[in-house]
Amino acid sequence: MKKLDLAQELSSNAYPGRGIVIGKSEDGKYAVTAYFIMGRSENSRNRVFVEDGDGIRTQAFDPSKLTDPHLIIYAPVRVLGNKLIVTNGDQTDTIYELMDRQQTFEQSLRTREFEDDAPNFTPRISGILHFEDKGFNYAMSILKSANGNPDSCQRYTFSFSNPIAGEGRFIHTYMGDGNPLPSFEGEPKLVGISGDIDSFTDMLWTNLNADNKVSLFVRYVELESGKTETRIINKNK
Repeated sequence: MKKLDLAQELSSNAYPGRGIVIGKSEDGKYAVTAYFIMGRSENSRNRVFVEDGDGIRTQAFDPSKLTDPHLIIYAPVRVLGNKLIVTNGDQTDTIYELMDRQQTFEQSLRTREFEDDAPNFTPRISGILHFEDKGFNYAMSILKSANGNPDSCQRYTFSFSNPIAGEGRFIHTYMGDGNPLPSFEGEPKLVGISGDIDSFTDMLWTNLNADNKVSLFVRYVELESGKTETRIINKNK
């Protein structure tokens, strides 16, 4: 699989929707994860990321303008023991709660489907990082309709062990803008990861479409110590 330039992937797509990146830093010292949200409607754009314990949640920037919290207010990032969960919806809580009861990442997501936002039927994308012995592995999942047919939910899980330094995977909800919005296709894209947390965060934010980007979360976890660094950028300030 060809390794793609993440900056080019973002800048060439006006509306990838919501996206998750997971991988390992170029120097091999950090597990890297990022999550971004975009919006076309006033309701979707009226959001910010705020820290919530070890994770984050979305909240309305201007509560008076919030018309429907359904599908837009949730906790994208939560930590369960030595696991970091990141998703584009309230399935974060499903994964957290069922894995806490000894179910697997994949088993947890069998209880969920794509979003009920006809005609888009937006995919639910999820990722999980599992830290152990000063290393980590990760998995990604997408739950999507059958080419826009909501009668069938198609579930795909991709697992990555012993991640390669300087490489990651990128999955997002939409192939691009449209009406209805076309769902992501294929396995998570192989992308390069370079730079420290600040340069990586800046690269992501700079290359997301200026009109549609809303918020960005980036976390670097030092594998030797478990120490974390987090960056959050919100368009609304």
